[in-house]
Amino acid sequence: MAITGDDKSEIAFFDVETTVPTQTVQGRAILEFGAILVCPRKLVELGSYSTLVRPADQSHITSLSARSNGITKEAVLSAPTFADIADIVYDLLHDTSSGDRNFSEDAGRIWAGHNILRFDCARIREAYAEISKPAPEPKGTIDSLELLTKKFGRRAGNMKMASLAKYFGLGPQTHRSLDDVRMNLEVVKYCATVLFLESSLPDIEKTMHNESTPSSSFNIENHSKLPTPHNTIEEIHPIVSLMTPNTGELDLPPVEPNSDQPQSLKSSTVVGSNDFLEPDFISIPSISVTLVPFYRGTQKIQILHQNFPLQLQCVHLKVRFGIRAKFTDHAGRPQLNFVVDASPSLCKVLDATDSLAQKLSVDSGSSSEWRPVVLNRKPGFFYSPTVRLHLPTVTDGEITRWATEIYQKDSSATQRLVFSRFDVIELENLFAPGNIVDACFSLDVYDYQQNAGIRLVAKKLTVHLS
Repeated sequence: MAITGDDKSEIAFFDVETTVPTQTVQGRAILEFGAILVCPRKLVELGSYSTLVRPADQSHITSLSARSNGITKEAVLSAPTFADIADIVYDLLHDTSSGDRNFSEDAGRIWAGHNILRFDCARIREAYAEISKPAPEPKGTIDSLELLTKKFGRRAGNMKMASLAKYFGLGPQTHRSLDDVRMNLEVVKYCATVLFLESSLPDIEKTMHNESTPSSSFNIENHSKLPTPHNTIEEIHPIVSLMTPNTGELDLPPVEPNSDQPQSLKSSTVVGSNDFLEPDFISIPSISVTLVPFYRGTQKIQILHQNFPLQLQCVHLKVRFGIRAKFTDHAGRPQLNFVVDASPSLCKVLDATDSLAQKLSVDSGSSSEWRPVVLNRKPGFFYSPTVRLHLPTVTDGEITRWATEIYQKDSSATQRLVFSRFDVIELENLFAPGNIVDACFSLDVYDYQQNAGIRLVAKKLTVHLS
């Protein structure tokens, strides 16, 4: 049953379930759409709509998809296509009760959901583009993943919906659209209540903060002081002040996996080149993945080769894109990485590990979007694959330094570089586009803020002087 309303201040909580790509060039097809309209004054559900969706190419519904959300090919055989429900979804998200289908400041509802900025909004726009229809636009967005990470901290572990629901005793996540949006609303209510109590009772806040996880770092802020982008919603519930206005631009920082894990769990320092294998000497059948204990009762995926942690060594890598210091982690440290060309043998190894790790991730119950480790597999770039190497940092008191060993090599000698200060510009010059680098790196599987994949962490880098 479709839902509409005359009050565009209603918040549309929505969620989509999709196929899981099995190839790097394959997109995601929507398998289910679910939404509820919520009164911002009382935070009560006013109506709901949900439906399975039959994708144009049903071959995209693989065993990976079925394990992720339980939706099989048989389940969607009699379901409508997205083209069949496009008008209903548009009316729900954009609110055309006035008859206006053109975007304006007065059009659109506020959209809310968990990780909608990175995932659900993109899937909606892709689905409308495929049927050559204009997509609905939000008046603003409330991404509970981003919001709760900032406001609630990581006291519930990672910020996945399942972890938050378990923390508050709301039961298991079903990974079905309507169930998930209702759970999303309940999680927001619970978090808001806890934050309200903590801000009202400072002594309790201090006690609870000291008992929280070491990675939990948050500040209680007065939401009512945040500016609202539209005068038409000034008098409704303060939750609306938490939304992000729709500007049409989205500049998201890179994934920040494991930035707060205990030091004892982080990979050890480089010992020597013997700890790393060249891709040509890797036996693909000997690669395996397993779950190992991680942090506060959680597990993470570890990649093995002949039952030992897989670490790789590649020589004469050409830098495609240099160091960027645009983004920082939660502690204000720059997240540094650069992109290099990847050889066919390296791609073969990484593709194999990607496939195994993604399968175990899905089998373990993760619903995060998997990011391929090999980049530039899009049309026109297939023959120029690249990978991203990350340079981790460590902090000792007030001193921050690179954790990666960096060397400089010329025709006569190789010498280790010692940096007197934390200077990104020095690294930008070393790893400029076109420079040649030898790299020793580990493969770190992350699952953070609904994104998962393999992160290549540089342990030792040798820059060749031309």
